[in-house]
Amino acid sequence: MSCVCILTPVVIASWPQFSAAVVAAATTLGYTAVTGKNAATSQERQQAVNLEIAQSEIVTGQLGRDQKISVTRGGVTVAFARDARGKASVCVTGKGYTDAELRAFGEELSRRVVQKYVHQKLLDEIRARGFNVVEEEVDENQAIRLKVRHWDN
Repeated sequence: MSCVCILTPVVIASWPQFSAAVVAAATTLGYTAVTGKNAATSQERQQAVNLEIAQSEIVTGQLGRDQKISVTRGGVTVAFARDARGKASVCVTGKGYTDAELRAFGEELSRRVVQKYVHQKLLDEIRARGFNVVEEEVDENQAIRLKVRHWDN
């Protein structure tokens, strides 16, 4: 018997879970986290594109407003933030890039963040219900296939 699950990417998380997904996804794409020292770089004449994370909600009493995590790669900085209203967004900046290029960088990283978050939550739920992950495979399109098994005693 087999089953195919298609998960709709709705992110409901506390900031630590979301920021862990951002860092994990960014690392796989070659980005590094921007720390306090690195965050003070000049923003003059840099092109900026603001994106919304599709179908996302970040809902928790512990999650403060106006939180932000930034990653950088090759002169492009991607900042994931939660505004004062609680809405998640992505701001992509970089000097010498077009809006379309910056949008592509932000969308690629956003998709990977949602995938990492959903993957981790799914693995946590599988293990909590007593299933074992037998095989995990990532194809050329970055689709993740899990084979799980559950033995009844």
